[in-house]
Amino acid sequence: MTFTCQQTETSRLEALHRLRLLDTPPSEAFDRITRMAARVFGLPIAAVSLTDADRQWFKSRVGVEHTSIPRVKAPCGTVADTGGVLVIPDLLADDYFCDSILAASGVRYYAGAPLTTADGHCLGAMCVLGPEPRHTTPEELGHLSDLAAMVMAQIELQHAMGRVDPLSGLPNRNQFIEDFQDMQRDGPPDEQRLAVVVNLATLEQLGSAARVKSSSYLDQLVSEATQWMRAQIEPGRQIYHVGDAQFAMFAPPCATLEDYVPRLKEKLRRAIGLAHSRHIATPSIGVAPFVLGGANCLDVLRTAQSAAHGAASQPCRIAIYSRAEDAACQRRFRLLNEFGSALEGGGQLRLVFQPRVDMKTGACVGAEALLRWTHPELGNISPGEFIPVIECSGLAQPTTAWVLNAALRQQRAWRNAGLQVQMAVNVSAANLIEPDFVAQVEHCLNMYDLPPSCLELEITESAIMEHPERAQATLAAIGDIGVHLAIDDFGTGYSSLSYLQSMPADVVKIDQSFIIGLEDDVRKQSLVSTMITLTRDLGHRVVAEGVECSAVHAFLQVAGCDEAQGYLFARPLEAASFLSWCGGGSAEAQAGRRLLRALA
Repeated sequence: MTFTCQQTETSRLEALHRLRLLDTPPSEAFDRITRMAARVFGLPIAAVSLTDADRQWFKSRVGVEHTSIPRVKAPCGTVADTGGVLVIPDLLADDYFCDSILAASGVRYYAGAPLTTADGHCLGAMCVLGPEPRHTTPEELGHLSDLAAMVMAQIELQHAMGRVDPLSGLPNRNQFIEDFQDMQRDGPPDEQRLAVVVNLATLEQLGSAARVKSSSYLDQLVSEATQWMRAQIEPGRQIYHVGDAQFAMFAPPCATLEDYVPRLKEKLRRAIGLAHSRHIATPSIGVAPFVLGGANCLDVLRTAQSAAHGAASQPCRIAIYSRAEDAACQRRFRLLNEFGSALEGGGQLRLVFQPRVDMKTGACVGAEALLRWTHPELGNISPGEFIPVIECSGLAQPTTAWVLNAALRQQRAWRNAGLQVQMAVNVSAANLIEPDFVAQVEHCLNMYDLPPSCLELEITESAIMEHPERAQATLAAIGDIGVHLAIDDFGTGYSSLSYLQSMPADVVKIDQSFIIGLEDDVRKQSLVSTMITLTRDLGHRVVAEGVECSAVHAFLQVAGCDEAQGYLFARPLEAASFLSWCGGGSAEAQAGRRLLRALA
């Protein structure tokens, strides 16, 4: 019997704590009911009292200064224990309550009605108190019970608003977290379970649809998906609406990856075929295994979400959480998050410079500025790893600004030392839609007292085609101020002859994927020869990237290529080494000069 009572009290306290009402600020919604109770009874004291393990805490109170009293011999505690209405006409005349704190404080009359949840847990009492003994009519008790019901309706309303999504009517992320914690506590320890996240569409699809169809598109998508999932899920199981277009659920306790994932694939296949939105949305599913007793709810949800995002690029649109892929995603996020600090200073970023050589004379005519990042903990980060992450973020523009400033500062130093070469700086798609980008370039040139012709901006084909009209306008304005332009990685993007003909570009750089291995590939040789001839006929100088052997160099000379860069001449050099290389000071530089003379 004692064990049963303890279980009941434990469940009652869990129900109370789940509502997260204890120690919350006052609320007019509750105070209005409390004032009404005091007026109905004509008494100076009324309260919404919640019974915690060792105290009575007042969510709302009239005529009471303190916010809580001990639970010992508190009448509201008795209401919570019994779940029934309690009336004490005179506390001093009551054998149990005569020496209570309330009686000692001058309270003589008490009446309390239980605050009971839908599943039968009594949270406390709606109570009224007075300084004199008092008789209570049946009508007054009815009013008190009605007021208690109003309090519970308000509690349930507030609870529902924090736990139910208003659009889908499904439990939300907060409820998912709460139910996960209950499952952790009550489920068999070390049992493996599966968390499932369903993405209705990719972020790009949602953004595109919102621009065309407004928010009604998302509402319809969620409504359609909610109806379908409710019809598909097994009885007694719950679906959670955890994001704008994202749902979550737990697989049944007995489910394994081997038997559950094929079922999901079949359900998803049928759902895509039936959905009205199948042509403009790409639903995907992520599955994350976890073990009860040792899993963190937010980690489980995150890993399932990560798998769902990755599944969008899978043929079957379903992916199981991969620790390796998650580690890669976490690393990308860390790099993105910490690159901002590197831009602000601390010596993590620097430029190295790769020489660009004239094919006829062997003279160094330019330097491509390349960004390098030495992380204080991770060490040297490959540009191939961090540059793509940066270019897809809001850091693309400040990164170009940093590189441009550092490159032109170095250009000024080289000119002061007697070295005059053209400096090439890579520009991202984000820069081409900046309204003041051309003004930034002009300002930087003026700051270092440099002529526009000393600078060449390199832009990829794909960057231009993201916003072709705005890009063309920006590039034309750059050309108007005298800065040179180069099309970088030519042949790997759209390779549109119409835009190449109209571009104000001075240089076209053939991507290294066409150059590496050229000496043994007849098809590549034919293609590169055609690219060089066509580009030169359109009035552009041609630069070959990735030249690594003398045989390729010789072929490019015959084909009419104007300039080249690659490991045959030099790897990317630090600023001081570049100056030495151009001047022929070091043994390495002298060997490089001899090679260039021989090749020329």
